[in-house]
Amino acid sequence: MTNRKTIVVALGGNAIIEEGTEGTITQQFANTRKSLAAIVGMIADGHKVVLTHGNGPQVGVHLIQNEAASAQVPPSPLGVIVADTQGSMGYMIAQSLANTMRLKGISKDVVTVITQVEVDPADPSMLNPTKYVGPFYKAEQVEKLRSRGWIIKEDPGRGFRRVVPSPIPLDVVEKETIKDLIDDGKIVIAVGGGGIPVYREADGRLEGVDAVIDKDRASALLANLIEADELIILTGVDKVAINFKKPDQKVFDRLTVAECERYLAEGQFPKGSMGPKIEAACDFVRRGGARVIITSLENATAAVEGRAGTVVVA
Repeated sequence: MTNRKTIVVALGGNAIIEEGTEGTITQQFANTRKSLAAIVGMIADGHKVVLTHGNGPQVGVHLIQNEAASAQVPPSPLGVIVADTQGSMGYMIAQSLANTMRLKGISKDVVTVITQVEVDPADPSMLNPTKYVGPFYKAEQVEKLRSRGWIIKEDPGRGFRRVVPSPIPLDVVEKETIKDLIDDGKIVIAVGGGGIPVYREADGRLEGVDAVIDKDRASALLANLIEADELIILTGVDKVAINFKKPDQKVFDRLTVAECERYLAEGQFPKGSMGPKIEAACDFVRRGGARVIITSLENATAAVEGRAGTVVVA
């Protein structure tokens, strides 16, 4: 193969804990193995691959564990929970990918990089957190939760939840290490869960911050920093659509950044679903990336070959 590319592939956290399941480790391993079949096709074709992943359901589990054990052990802050899930999910993905490649006769090392992502401590979201995390609470629990210093908001129709900042990612601390590894032929798993949020002190020291970073935006930033040819965002639909699930739904094979921005302004891509993916796609292309493909897990390999998904270009 002559047209070998560097590709960043963003997996959703729900690819590993499926909605409506208990989320046992056995189930998570089974889902991970299933989700990686398409990725192996890219590797077999000779592409350099960096995998990123979400961790929303996994962070939710950790926060429930925090609650249940709070009388016995100190709770972990969000940054440490993101680091924990980067390690545990990285282990599952790396082992499952290595085993799948072995069955296909591919011999490559898979490396998980615990990744810090720099944010601005003055990011507007620090003052107005909007990202829901963790379990749902009842109205009578809200006052006690707020006494911990938490910001609690109603998730309409579902209950009350904690909200935390979701600042824009500015830099990936381990970017040079990640680039060295892929240039050396390794498959890298990085910026899991959007990366561990950190900020830089005036003297250059890094400090953690209690926040979560959108994993698609972090994946787009990493893709630019390592000069990837493509970013593939895997989600629950085959193609991007407007008027989603309505009689006049329209799906797209191709979108420009200008079209994406217009549909975002019209409210076609909600914040809780397609919105962050479209924003991340626009970020990558604006910063010089060639193209982004948004598609379903099952279509990942076909998408690289130009046979599936929605392509976002300049």
